[in-house]
Amino acid sequence: MRIGIIGAGVAGLSAAWDCANAGHEVHVFEAGAHPGGLAAGFKDEGWDWWMEKFYHHWFTTDNHLLTLASELGVQQNIIFPRPKTSFWIDGELYQSEMNTSIFGLPLSPIDIVRMGAAGAFLKFAVRNGQWMEQYTAHEWLQLYMGRAAYEMFFQPLLIGKFGQQYQEVNMAWMWARIFTRSVALGTYQGGFQAFLNDFAAELERRGVQIHLSTPVEQLSVDADTTDPTLQVGGQATRFDRVISTTSPQLMLKLAPRLQSTAYGDQMHELESIGAVVVIAALRQQLLTDNTYWLSLPADSPDKQESKFPFLALVEHTNFLDPANFGGDHLVYMGDYVPPEHEYFTMSENALTERFLGQLPRFNDAYTPDWVRKTWVFRAPYAQPVPKVYHSRNIPPLETPLPGVYWASMSQVYPYDRGTNFAVEIGRRVANMALDQQTLAL
Repeated sequence: MRIGIIGAGVAGLSAAWDCANAGHEVHVFEAGAHPGGLAAGFKDEGWDWWMEKFYHHWFTTDNHLLTLASELGVQQNIIFPRPKTSFWIDGELYQSEMNTSIFGLPLSPIDIVRMGAAGAFLKFAVRNGQWMEQYTAHEWLQLYMGRAAYEMFFQPLLIGKFGQQYQEVNMAWMWARIFTRSVALGTYQGGFQAFLNDFAAELERRGVQIHLSTPVEQLSVDADTTDPTLQVGGQATRFDRVISTTSPQLMLKLAPRLQSTAYGDQMHELESIGAVVVIAALRQQLLTDNTYWLSLPADSPDKQESKFPFLALVEHTNFLDPANFGGDHLVYMGDYVPPEHEYFTMSENALTERFLGQLPRFNDAYTPDWVRKTWVFRAPYAQPVPKVYHSRNIPPLETPLPGVYWASMSQVYPYDRGTNFAVEIGRRVANMALDQQTLAL
């Protein structure tokens, strides 16, 4: 078969891997200049490693990713340092791992025991937490972890992640985050873009044609053959199967025939939130206690009323050696906001100035001349919003259009978006498409 794949993110590349290994002709179309999607990176002059546009890391429990890396023969390039992660509470930093470090938190002994017991239940006792989607995280965490622990730790995280909708997010999503994550965090020698480049190169060695800087303009179905057709550069090409890994909004735009279907209605109802990141290359270390990830309190969905205008401060070079980046100390200032939020319309200079203005709060010695360079990245589709009984709202991978499949991070639920589950859904949709071919024969 000739198979067309829209998107050279991790899901698209993973789908291409199984389709190519099954002996099919595969074409991957990517609008960006590099493979990777939301996991793609950039490299400044003098850097040996790539830097991710949006902070990423892997977990020791990411079995789908680790299995794929083994098949690619690159597992030796994956490293798992154990960086320090912390909460900011009333101007003090507290280590945030769900282990014995919780005994140092500013909570009463009873609250610590409740928080630890509920965390252990979610991590070790619940093997499939989808049944928890009947509850909101807002109500379940208060009931079982206690109000004090919830208001100090989990409520600020939910507000920071989901804004006005934080009370509506279901508990199955929260369970999946706790259940699947590890203390050690992983990355790839050279950065995630190096992994994606190695992945793409191996695909090309196996005959896959990856078309970069080549956006698909339309996805339609040939009226005579009922085969899916992709329009690229004004030219239509017929395929036996098409797998799309785009956002729901882009998929509906590319395939207007879906808009008048029940499937399209489901896609339209899927909610998501965007991501905004300002990255600063500093001449000196900012978080001198070597914290890598600092979760910041969000008191209100209104950024103007919160203590900080962003959700997380991530000092990348407290995780990886600054020597990999020409001696720069690299800091992410990241936030999740709706696509209509002012952060998506502010100029890069205005957004950077607002975020950089917070840095003296983390280090009294900081002065603006520490900043060597800054970058701004924004993605309107970055985090699905899973509400109560969300499983009922997810469209299947097979669309009503003949030979057309759609696999996105909106469908990995109850698990969170990320590389591991992008691999899983990419391989699952590929094998579904291939199984349909077997049935047709």
